[in-house]
Amino acid sequence: MVMRMRFAAFLLVVLALIAGGCGSSEKAVSTMTADERFAHAKALYDDGDYLEAINEFTVITLQYQGSTHAADAQFYLGECRFQRGEYLLASFEYGVVRRNYPASPRAQEAQYKLALSYYELSPRYNLDQQYTRKAIDEFQAFVEYYPSNPLVADADAKIKELTNRLAKKQYESARLYTTMEYYKAALMYYDDVIDRYHDTEYAPLAYLDKTELLLSRRRYREARETLDAFTARFPQSVLQSRADALRKQLDRAAPKSGQAGAGGKPEQHAQNGQL
Repeated sequence: MVMRMRFAAFLLVVLALIAGGCGSSEKAVSTMTADERFAHAKALYDDGDYLEAINEFTVITLQYQGSTHAADAQFYLGECRFQRGEYLLASFEYGVVRRNYPASPRAQEAQYKLALSYYELSPRYNLDQQYTRKAIDEFQAFVEYYPSNPLVADADAKIKELTNRLAKKQYESARLYTTMEYYKAALMYYDDVIDRYHDTEYAPLAYLDKTELLLSRRRYREARETLDAFTARFPQSVLQSRADALRKQLDRAAPKSGQAGAGGKPEQHAQNGQL
């Protein structure tokens, strides 16, 4: 689809040149060398005339594929799309640089901007996170392939930000299922946060919320194991006072001697097939 759009843009440029063939400016553009054409396209880009720049850079990528400007022209196609807020199209153009010109000096920046395009497409935590995951993957590829690049620190920070967003989505889903009394589903989501997002701010919250849920369901042994895991994993957590309060509740309900607690055997909860 994108290739068809680029070819159509090229045809429009060609037709415009043919239609205006009697004009001196059109003739001058049509007889430009690759160097001159790139300079003309770059001037359009610098002036913020991104649509015209796209036309010119497209001509270069199609007519002068073997020139020294081909990789730069392809990169600036991505830049034009990015500046116009067309992030999905920008990601495609940057991806072409990465695939077709891996030895180009532009390859590193193209990889970073590819990831940044998906970053710009990443929505709020409660929406579909397809582009969030793509952004994380591309930032991680950038860090892996170009570890000495000055932008690695920024890429790492964005990976952390996006991972935190994924964790929040899972954590809020767990809380929603708890409210709806779908306890088995809630525990699955809490476990997902604990296992996959253990380095985010939502992991300690997931441990304590899971403990509270298990305690409310009188699953005391599992509650104690979860609370112990929290203490081992986050010994200096600011949530320690909440953990201490939960431990006191747990000790009152189920002493460490192994008794089930005041309620005897764990309560059976039939609704929705949950315990």
